[in-house]
Amino acid sequence: MKTLFTFFSSLKLTVVLLSFSMVLIFFGTLDQVHYGIWHTQKLYFESFLVVWAYPQEAPAYEQLFWLRIPMPGGYLLGGMLFLNLLAAHLTRFQLSTKKIGIFLVHFGLVLLLVSELLTDLLAVESQMPVDEGGRSHYSQSYRDNELVLIDRSHPDYDQVHSIPATLLKPGERVDVAESTLSVRTLSYYPNAALGRATSGTPLETAANRGVAVKMGIVVTPQAETYAEDDINTATAYVEVFNGEDSLGIWLVSNVIDERFPPQIVQSGDQSWEIALRFTRQYYPFEIELIDFSHDKYPGTEIPFNYSSEVMVHHMEDSTKSQKALIYMNHPLRYEGHTFYQASFANQDKTSILQVVRNPGWLLPYISVLLMGLGMCVQFGMHFFKFLGKRS
Repeated sequence: MKTLFTFFSSLKLTVVLLSFSMVLIFFGTLDQVHYGIWHTQKLYFESFLVVWAYPQEAPAYEQLFWLRIPMPGGYLLGGMLFLNLLAAHLTRFQLSTKKIGIFLVHFGLVLLLVSELLTDLLAVESQMPVDEGGRSHYSQSYRDNELVLIDRSHPDYDQVHSIPATLLKPGERVDVAESTLSVRTLSYYPNAALGRATSGTPLETAANRGVAVKMGIVVTPQAETYAEDDINTATAYVEVFNGEDSLGIWLVSNVIDERFPPQIVQSGDQSWEIALRFTRQYYPFEIELIDFSHDKYPGTEIPFNYSSEVMVHHMEDSTKSQKALIYMNHPLRYEGHTFYQASFANQDKTSILQVVRNPGWLLPYISVLLMGLGMCVQFGMHFFKFLGKRS
């Protein structure tokens, strides 16, 4: 036990871990060119182990295609640094008034590591497009998808049954919560191209219901894209059951949206609209876009200074409604959510807000404050001690 504690409190271990962190950041930066920041973050920094492969686009790939470099991922390095810092503090520093500054700095570092872990595990990011004069009470992710069956028979609300796309595995059957329905996935494509069958060519499709049959839609699987501005077209063939009775096979995709006729699953006098869409987050309030504006750099069409004037309408408590102006570095914080000005579309008529829910958003500020305070206290104590010796 003592040997293990000595190992984790070693300063040599600190140097090794920081060196591996630099290596991880270096290779992650290289791969960001090919995979984009989102995928690189998942691959390198939200993992325990990473295996770097020599990229196909690099010179001499035919000779070096075999090259693989394993390295610890961000989770492993962060966890080891946390244990190293904790063990070193317990071993080398005894709490006393003379070392209160060092204690505050170390406590701030530990809190910073904890806050980053909480952010990674609990933070949820999505986007909310809102048209001028329009309202929205949900945001959606452009990385995650969900299969939904929507019961629109209720006069006051829609009942949405959701299945995360991660559960749509070929050959597996998933029960739909709070219903007698179940869904079996025939095939799932993380990215695909959808097109119309050419005239005179037999339609090759697994579907026997919906737009695939009516419009002659064919699916061509594609490699996943990781570019920051590109969106994967998730597509699947699914069979819907009511009990053990098959209700048909449907082609669903996140591009088969409001532009297409709704796909209706019918069972007796009950019906559900089926769709594969980007995962949505619903809120008990609506964001109304009153006005969107931006400036342009002189002599160019390059925009800057995006801003959105919004009105928040709380659907359950009107006293919580408020007006706000969202612009760069001035987000709206409302009921645990932060709304940032992200972009715009539709010839300046649509504002795109980045919605972030991060329960631990305050912890990094507290940790930095503690570290700054600790350094000031420690240096201040030494400074006044030095002045005392001079006098």
